[in-house]
Amino acid sequence: MTPERLAIIKRTLDRRQPDLTVMMDNVIKPHNLAAVARTLESVGGMEIHAITELSRLRLSQMSAGGVRRWIKVIKHPTIDDGIAALKEQGMQVVATVLSESAVDFTELDYTVPTAVLVGEELEGISDRAIELADHHVTIPMAGMVQSLNVSVATALVLYEAYRQRMQAGLYDARRLDEASYERLLFEAVHAKVAHYCRNHDLPYPAIDEDAELLEPIADSTTHSDISFSEWTRKHSD
Repeated sequence: MTPERLAIIKRTLDRRQPDLTVMMDNVIKPHNLAAVARTLESVGGMEIHAITELSRLRLSQMSAGGVRRWIKVIKHPTIDDGIAALKEQGMQVVATVLSESAVDFTELDYTVPTAVLVGEELEGISDRAIELADHHVTIPMAGMVQSLNVSVATALVLYEAYRQRMQAGLYDARRLDEASYERLLFEAVHAKVAHYCRNHDLPYPAIDEDAELLEPIADSTTHSDISFSEWTRKHSD
């Protein structure tokens, strides 16, 4: 890990927005979710929520552009479950839908905890999701087409949130709690060690300011501690 790369990772973590997320209703095509996740990560989001019946859901590498390392996918069986989970976190749920109560998407305040609710390309947002949302927003259009691709529409709303949050100074100071920051930093810098620790139910070793390991790693095969260099040689690909 070069000092330059470490600095980029730390700067990114310092700008994370744990209270800005997206929920996609009726997920059928994972590549649509992946495209949205890519934009969400670019504005500092950390988690994306999916209402889906799919038993397995992973971000497509091609659509996500490597973002699956940085964005956690949280599945919910029903829209009621998903929105309830968001509201328990104190988030306003903003549905992108054309309705009688919808306002221009730029008129809403996105500096408060926000979940942008969107639908899949084919099915769109369900009636139940529209009913449960706190706000409805629409994107003005001057052409004959009355809807945008879901990833484009979501990007417009997310970058309005980004603009407002930048003006409010929400990217100027770290918003992650210390435990989350240290965990995410470790996973970014020592991905293989983190994977090993998770698989063997081991705590992450402590790291210093330069993200260097300060203590040995517990080896589950020998039940003893080994140095990082020894662990790397033993578990290298």
